[in-house]
Amino acid sequence: MAKKTLKQHVTLESDDESVYNPLMEFAKIDTADDMLDEIDRQIVNLLRQDGRMPFAQIAQQLNVSPGMIRVRYNRLVEMGCMQVVAITNPLRLGFRTMALIGIRADGSKMLSVAEQVAKLEEVIYLIVVSGAYDIMAEVVCRDQDHLLHFLSEKLYAIDGVRESESFIHLKIVKEVYF
Repeated sequence: MAKKTLKQHVTLESDDESVYNPLMEFAKIDTADDMLDEIDRQIVNLLRQDGRMPFAQIAQQLNVSPGMIRVRYNRLVEMGCMQVVAITNPLRLGFRTMALIGIRADGSKMLSVAEQVAKLEEVIYLIVVSGAYDIMAEVVCRDQDHLLHFLSEKLYAIDGVRESESFIHLKIVKEVYF
């Protein structure tokens, strides 16, 4: 009976940060999660409720020192676990039309298309997905004319965009920033 040997080489780590290895993203996430304790989780939860809550108030609620909160906050930000930002309301800023756009791209150009679409000022969220579409983009526009201009003059001007389907937001029922 002949014996066959199958060798498989998978590189999971690299010191060269220019080499993207998607497996390492999951490893980084698992590592960050392992480093969080209950106080870290409570700090994140309190800041999710009010991103402007003073460290002294957080410290008082958790029965620890403000210095400890400051150190942990900085570590959480450095680890990429959270960032505290201002969340705007596009409707109150004059953007009356929001839409989710499913985009189909040429296979070999999909990531290039995603990068170019992400640079457009109307795009507020963009993901590469599996399924009927290759890319999903959320956009904010002043009105339907602005959305039409975005689609015809900007989106379809990108090499590799094959087609799109737009879903105009009629009503936002739930919006959570996690």
